[in-house]
Amino acid sequence: MANTTDIVSVSYIALSMALPNGPSSSHKSHRKSQSLITTKTGYVIDLPYHKIRRVTCLGSGFVGGPTSAVMALKSDVEVTVVDINPERIAAWNSMTLPIYEPGLDKIVYAARDGLTPSDGYIPGQENGLHSLGVNIMQGFRQPSLLFSTDIEKAIDEADLIFVCVNTPTKSDGVGKGAGADLSFVEAATRTIARVSTRSKIIVEKSTVPCRTARSIREILSANARPGVQFDVLSNPEFLAEGTAVRDLLFPDRIIIGSMPTPSGRQAAALLAAVYSQWVPEDRIITMNLWSAELSKLAANAMLAQRISSVNALSAICEATGANVEEVSHACGLDSRIGPGMLKAGPGFGGRQVLLHSLNIGKLTSSHSCFQKDIFNIVYLSESLHLYEVADYWRSIINMQVSSHDRVSCGSLTCNKRNDYQKMRFTKRIISCLYHNLAGKKLAVLGFAFKKNTSDTRESPAITLVKNFVSEKAYVAIYDPKVEEEQIWKELIRDTGDRECLQRYVEVCKTAYTACDGADAVVVVTEWDEFSNKPSLGKLTTGVSGRKLDWTRVAARMRKPSFVFDGRNMLDAAKLEALGFQVEAIGRAGRAQTVWG
Repeated sequence: MANTTDIVSVSYIALSMALPNGPSSSHKSHRKSQSLITTKTGYVIDLPYHKIRRVTCLGSGFVGGPTSAVMALKSDVEVTVVDINPERIAAWNSMTLPIYEPGLDKIVYAARDGLTPSDGYIPGQENGLHSLGVNIMQGFRQPSLLFSTDIEKAIDEADLIFVCVNTPTKSDGVGKGAGADLSFVEAATRTIARVSTRSKIIVEKSTVPCRTARSIREILSANARPGVQFDVLSNPEFLAEGTAVRDLLFPDRIIIGSMPTPSGRQAAALLAAVYSQWVPEDRIITMNLWSAELSKLAANAMLAQRISSVNALSAICEATGANVEEVSHACGLDSRIGPGMLKAGPGFGGRQVLLHSLNIGKLTSSHSCFQKDIFNIVYLSESLHLYEVADYWRSIINMQVSSHDRVSCGSLTCNKRNDYQKMRFTKRIISCLYHNLAGKKLAVLGFAFKKNTSDTRESPAITLVKNFVSEKAYVAIYDPKVEEEQIWKELIRDTGDRECLQRYVEVCKTAYTACDGADAVVVVTEWDEFSNKPSLGKLTTGVSGRKLDWTRVAARMRKPSFVFDGRNMLDAAKLEALGFQVEAIGRAGRAQTVWG
């Protein structure tokens, strides 16, 4: 039997979870039980875990990095983030982090380096942290966040391990183009089993297909050292890039899935106790392992469904003279629908975690998170012989996202299942510019897939720029947070011919340089600095910290001057007063407007 003095005291409800028929919903982590060993009914519990003091995160990407930083800052645990990429770890240990998220830098500095009053952090004046409810000036603070390449040491010392490795869509074999490639998860699991010398809690943080935890448990059990026990939890992330820090500090919910065993429920209770140090107790929800795994896929699939729906409506709006902003606003007022994710745009994009595997030095990227998760549901449905269900979810992908199955579409290349929204936007630009882009200059404002992030993967800008170049247009790109080298990496990913592409494409340091002499401006990312509407808060992006002067832009462009608003973020009337011809997604152009 375990020593009673070594077993962590958890809440009464957490204790009852470890007993037969115990509850499995919200935790009350602050009511302490007297013993975890013998209950009034004589039920004896022999549990392997101590209080969580050290956490290791395998993977330093868009999930692992921010999640670890916030946990280190807001709880009493020490967090180590590991990756085999030394350049990436060096960036995390520098003052220039490898990813951009509003407020993340100050949180990392505080948790990584510690604080004293002489550090001069002033609450309310640090990159919007006050608006996020973060006061990092809490007197003296010891460092509690470490970034390292010593993976085995971090695994061995950890009480709990987050697995935040890449799970891209398979590129070959059974399930090609739909199923998740779990090779990195398996590699991480085998490393954990080989290195661990004592029992640990393993937490799935990567987005994985339903029942992946079973495979993890089997590998750990088959390879564990004598006397070492592992319990596997599912704790899916629900982060939106651009608001990841806020999502971590004030989550809508924390989902923790576990096996219905005493040790599994205790493992869930211990993880819940860590989160409860800054997350309200009623937002920490436990459930079975498979429900937790599926909840992430289901949430992203439903969000993608909303985006596809409003983008489909935008095509009808453009053809009829309706305004998609007005239509989506009217729909969002219905309490059954709500206003979230009803913004028309050029198509969704974004991350799935980009990491090195633990034993394969190959950098691997994936499709957007929405696309990948829907593919997982399609593949899962087909494997369960639910073909009608698979067809339904596949139709959501077909409205939006790229595939490698390409077919000829005039002088352009389009996709079977498909870049419909991006292709519609491209064709509209070509039509408005007198059906000819050859020799014309297009200024592309924004390359990140959304504002307040430096992530470019599956960004609509990639497809749009390639489409413009295929029409022999000259393209000037500006983004306030994406490094030039990252833009080139995305553009040459398929061809590798940077020299050829540079004949038509340039990456500019300012928006004014990009717009100088342009025939048209194409707004792809909704950065605040591009807007000509009144600011609702502090402007935090851009080289100068100021909004774009559209009067100055108009004076430097060729006439007639066009603005194509891919995000419906501009006041068209103000731009038209400056002499621009404005076209926006989901709104009929002047030639297409229908009256009566």
